[in-house]
Amino acid sequence: MKKNMGIADRLIRLIIAAIIAVLYFTDIVTGTFGIILLILAAIFLLTSMFGYCPLYCPLKMKTTPPEPEE
Repeated sequence: MKKNMGIADRLIRLIIAAIIAVLYFTDIVTGTFGIILLILAAIFLLTSMFGYCPLYCPLKMKTTPPEPEE
């Protein structure tokens, strides 16, 4: 898997995952909606850790900086 997420994209996902986790564990968001958000936070965490978003491939997106030409 080649990385297709840039630093800013990865940081934003980490921040969103942290916010969702805090909201869930402080019982501000509960129930089914809370579990769905927690799963989304886990996906954001994993994609930001690996730097690869599977959804970007079919959309032909990439947020990494362009590679320098030799």
